Amino acid sequence: MTHEIKAPPRQIGLWTCLALVIGNTIGTGIFLIPAALAPFGWNALYGWGITIGGALCLAYVFASLARLMPEAGGPYDYITSAFGPMAGFFVMWAYWISQWVTNAGIGIGLISYLSPFAPEFFARPAVGPLCAIGMVIMMTAIALRGVKASGSIQIVTTILKVIPLLTVIFVAVIVLGTGDGSDATAANIAPTPISIAAIAGAAALALWPMQGFEAGCIPAGRVLDPGRTIARATLFGTLFVGVVYVLVTLAVFLLLPSEIAAQSSAPLADLIGRFWGSEAGKIIAAFAAISALGALNGWVFLQAEVLLVLAERGVFPRFFARVNNKGMPVYAQLVGCTLSVALIATNLSGGMIEIYSFIVLLATVATLVLYLAGAVTMLALIKQGKAKGAAVTFTALVGATYALWTFYGAGAEATMWGAALLATGVPVYLLMRRSSPSASESLRL
Repeated sequence: MTHEIKAPPRQIGLWTCLALVIGNTIGTGIFLIPAALAPFGWNALYGWGITIGGALCLAYVFASLARLMPEAGGPYDYITSAFGPMAGFFVMWAYWISQWVTNAGIGIGLISYLSPFAPEFFARPAVGPLCAIGMVIMMTAIALRGVKASGSIQIVTTILKVIPLLTVIFVAVIVLGTGDGSDATAANIAPTPISIAAIAGAAALALWPMQGFEAGCIPAGRVLDPGRTIARATLFGTLFVGVVYVLVTLAVFLLLPSEIAAQSSAPLADLIGRFWGSEAGKIIAAFAAISALGALNGWVFLQAEVLLVLAERGVFPRFFARVNNKGMPVYAQLVGCTLSVALIATNLSGGMIEIYSFIVLLATVATLVLYLAGAVTMLALIKQGKAKGAAVTFTALVGATYALWTFYGAGAEATMWGAALLATGVPVYLLMRRSSPSASESLRL
């Protein structure tokens, strides 16, 4: 039984909002990215500095938008306030696509981390993708049970997923503090010359595991005291994740020879295994699976919030605003789940990793559209006199520059995919304009 409501109930407090930011940002990326960054040597740490700096500037922009418009329903309302509903629709359309695409990718990654525990079972044809489909469906069922159900899982998995990362940092502190690895640390780092090109390449790779810091803004209509809660969760969560990421990467660089790290499929497990034994690999795989499960839970919950807001604002079919007795948008969840399942199903006859790189590219570009739009929106509001302040002006300028630079660094193929994502919304936009006079008015700039 569903019904329509004007606005969702506000149930998300600071801890759940913070868990969304940290939990959606820390997924599977940090368990793999040190291997990809190892050949860059010290360039990787400079790249991390740029990426984290850009992410913090963008986080500050989104936090400021939340303070400026505490009654807004999230990024759609932010963008609309400066550029009108059409701009808001297309940006959030691309972002919504990135969400269900991301869920398919996380589902595949989750099963990949579980495969070492039952290699013969997961080696059977189609078993991996079918299990990934099952995980997406399970998380959708949990999301439909309400904010408390998803929020509880998010808080627990966020705490658990931080444990292996802090363990890696702890191992590095102990080893370096006792001098056991002091003679080898300098030689372990790849002797790659410092260059702008290498730093840019490292920064582009580092953006992938940093995506998700905007998660606290997406369900803004459900957040208690949104102006304060979203701002605090976004800023603190982004800073916490950035610091942990840098320390984990530095630990791998210092304690694991670069030639080993670069070839490793599980660099964190290999690092801990050098000091605590080979069984550490399975322990890390288990925590990585928990991390993926938490990220999947968070992104499944958020994917329906975008369509809910679009439907409430009259720029998407109204039935997507219908909710169950827990206040959750049923049809929006079912559509997102179906699309994620369909994307995974296209890989039933292939290996688990074959579509993963495509998914990462697609999700990254679509998210960049939102990041750039958020920064440009703040600059427009400043120009219109609706916002002011040196700090927010500076961070918006840096955030916009960083987003444009990352688009450039992503390459022509990524840019074309971004344009393709936006173009898929054109038929929906035209259909909504023709469907009713009220929708036509709300979609007009």
